[in-house]
Amino acid sequence: MDSQFITRPIIAGIHGVATSSHYLATLAGINILQKGGNAFDAAAAIGLSLAVLEPHMNGLGGEVPILLYSSRDDEVVAVSGQGTAPSRANVDWFTSHGFSLIPGSGLLPGVVPSMVSTLIEVLKRYGTMTFSDVAFFSIELAQEGFPMYYALKHYIEEYKWLLNYWKTSEKVFLIDGRIPEEGEIFAQPQLAKTLKLIAEAEKRKSNREDGLEEARKVFYEGEIAKKIDEFVSKPVRDEEGNEFAGFLSYDDLANYTPKFEKPLKVNFNDYTVFKCSTWTQGAVFLQMLNILSDFDLRNYKLNSSDYIHLLVEAFKLVFYDREKYYGDPEFDEVPINWLLSEGHAKELRNSIDMEKASNVPIIEPSSKGSIFASKQGDTTHFDVIDRWGNMVSATQSGGWFWSSPIVSDLGFSLSTRGQMFYLDKKRNNCLQPRKRPRTTLTPTLVFKDDKPYMVFGTPGGDMQDQWNLQFFLNHVVFGMNIQEAIESPSFHTLHYPSSFYPRKAERMKVVIEGRIERKVVEELKGKGHIIEMTGDWRNGRVTCALRDIKRGVLMASASPKYDKGGPLAYAMGW
Repeated sequence: MDSQFITRPIIAGIHGVATSSHYLATLAGINILQKGGNAFDAAAAIGLSLAVLEPHMNGLGGEVPILLYSSRDDEVVAVSGQGTAPSRANVDWFTSHGFSLIPGSGLLPGVVPSMVSTLIEVLKRYGTMTFSDVAFFSIELAQEGFPMYYALKHYIEEYKWLLNYWKTSEKVFLIDGRIPEEGEIFAQPQLAKTLKLIAEAEKRKSNREDGLEEARKVFYEGEIAKKIDEFVSKPVRDEEGNEFAGFLSYDDLANYTPKFEKPLKVNFNDYTVFKCSTWTQGAVFLQMLNILSDFDLRNYKLNSSDYIHLLVEAFKLVFYDREKYYGDPEFDEVPINWLLSEGHAKELRNSIDMEKASNVPIIEPSSKGSIFASKQGDTTHFDVIDRWGNMVSATQSGGWFWSSPIVSDLGFSLSTRGQMFYLDKKRNNCLQPRKRPRTTLTPTLVFKDDKPYMVFGTPGGDMQDQWNLQFFLNHVVFGMNIQEAIESPSFHTLHYPSSFYPRKAERMKVVIEGRIERKVVEELKGKGHIIEMTGDWRNGRVTCALRDIKRGVLMASASPKYDKGGPLAYAMGW
């Protein structure tokens, strides 16, 4: 790819860089860095701002898995910012009520909202600022508003019929019954009030750490928790017309705390790649690297039929492993050492037929069907590196306004991530009280020559690590700079059960961006793939921040893909 054709420059700085899927959130992070905050302070400001700016992609009631590097401790840490199943949720209730799958909307799939606690705990352990410091921007954005943009308006239009049932949501997203116009100022005063309540609770304590704990308590043990408990106890309509109360309770909130864990990692040439454990799908990326390590990928033409075929066939194999083995390792026996072993990688590698598309078995959950094929939950991602070398990669999601109603007076929806559990007690990732669902959210952190190098990620549900991997290989194998690597055409397979209700798989399906040559498409069809062409710039919204140690320069990039369908992904440096 000739760099003269990239649509955006690489952003560079020496004091810090930040990149996210909305320019105003990125600006909030840079502002924190300019005020002397570190990457963890800036990450909290970005995350809270995105919860206001992108309520169709994430929210204050959602989740945020994080990978971070602390220069103080010289350590990579995985932060399990994924909410757990309620203590009252169990398989027997669902099956006795005729469910073979957990629904994708309403209150039944609700899990503990983990984002607020996660950002506060990261601030407490690694940050330097108060919650009030980092929440200033999100409060202002919620109180004063921001210009309505195409993607948010589109989601409101699509789900207006459901908002008519969810009166608490209708009050937030409709103005006198109408949808706000593009460019019209859209404010969320209820959400601003909630953020202010958290910030004001902090001020009751004289030191920062105690103040942060007080901020956490008001959400998880105080007024906010009580309102969530009361709201969830009353039946709510889901998109298929069922009306049920939820399982989430005050005790679930009061007993929740995010986990700080050792990440998984593998080596690939001069790089060490870190991912969160199997409560995410992150090990898919690592298994792919192990399979590809024995191929000289430089001998393949990028995005040729052989290259696409190789990656697609390998993805099919590791997604089979994801469905069979992945789950919360505190509940499920996950053979992770074997999954990441060279022996298993060799077995998978040797099973790939370069001339024929395989029909890898699909472990698809039984389903009685669905009136609606629910929209896959969208997501947001952000990355930060500061002058001290601290790094944050965070994939934030859940609490979509179109999948669960706004909690009365609080201005945010609850996460429906519980739809990712199975209801088969013989399988990993089966629903159990206080268990983490195997989330699709999967941030990435990379070392080069044993030194912290870059952080990246993308929205995209099940496709996240397919697009993440292509970006990574574009950069480290094919020598593209990070902006070229982000903008290069991409593809993905759908040959696996979706993680989202109604959990359908599309056998042999490969989705390809329109910029890939038609000759390549025909060759792939000849190998047996079912091809679906999508827009020229549709797959993913990768963002990346990178540390060039030799030059003392920090760099960041953001994807131009999907800009019409979403807010402007944006990178800034200082």
